[in-house]
Amino acid sequence: MNTSKQLRYDKAYLRMANTWSHLSHCKRKKVGAIIVKEDMIISDGYNGTPAGFDNCCEDDDGITHWYVLHAEANAILKVARSTNNCKDATLYLTLSPCKDCSKLILQAGIKRLVYSVLYKDKEGILFLKEAGIDVVQIENPFNEA
Repeated sequence: MNTSKQLRYDKAYLRMANTWSHLSHCKRKKVGAIIVKEDMIISDGYNGTPAGFDNCCEDDDGITHWYVLHAEANAILKVARSTNNCKDATLYLTLSPCKDCSKLILQAGIKRLVYSVLYKDKEGILFLKEAGIDVVQIENPFNEA
């Protein structure tokens, strides 16, 4: 795929991930994820509590509960429950991954990460780059048609 066409698709998938993030019940931060393989969306996710738990992500002091799942973890776990896999897929995220999720991304076989906003801790991104994952940041793709 040529670079201008790839950029158009990358922005479109990031906009989808952004739309998906609005499903999150978290008050502090809403994050969305889309996984694409062979030009097909194979999974999606947003940050939130595990199935069967109350949808409230924060305690009364605004602190996120330790058991809240990140958007990329939710998307990868959905694939794990399916007949598909993430080998050579691209992950689209509205927020760059933390250290723990970066390990999941690598182990899942994802070969490319496209994200919009850089998380305060850059260790996850540095880890993925060091591991040979193609990491691309596209800032502010959400206002474009």
